[in-house]
Amino acid sequence: MKKSYRVKKEAEFQKVFNSGNSCANRKFVVYWLPKPQQAHFRVGLSVGKKIGNAVTRNQVKRYIRQGLLELKTEIKPEMDFIIIARKGCESLDFHELKKNLQHVLKLAKLI
Repeated sequence: MKKSYRVKKEAEFQKVFNSGNSCANRKFVVYWLPKPQQAHFRVGLSVGKKIGNAVTRNQVKRYIRQGLLELKTEIKPEMDFIIIARKGCESLDFHELKKNLQHVLKLAKLI
């Protein structure tokens, strides 16, 4: 995923957390904030140490990014959102993780 599709700065993360809405399922929490006049969505990922060691956390992040890449055409473009992985998502394979990701994005009405 290109850098222009990512929320990177701490201030941007905090703005989404403080001003945005949230929704969750068993594996993910999503915070989102509408950003009018934005060309495409931007996403920030948070995978904490409760998930596992660095190798496991990076694998979960890769799976999430790939799932978002495959859902890119369905996601509303004028949004910034943060995805937080919950404990238990490290045991999922890619297809289960993508299904859970799609579910939480539908709950948040981002798809």
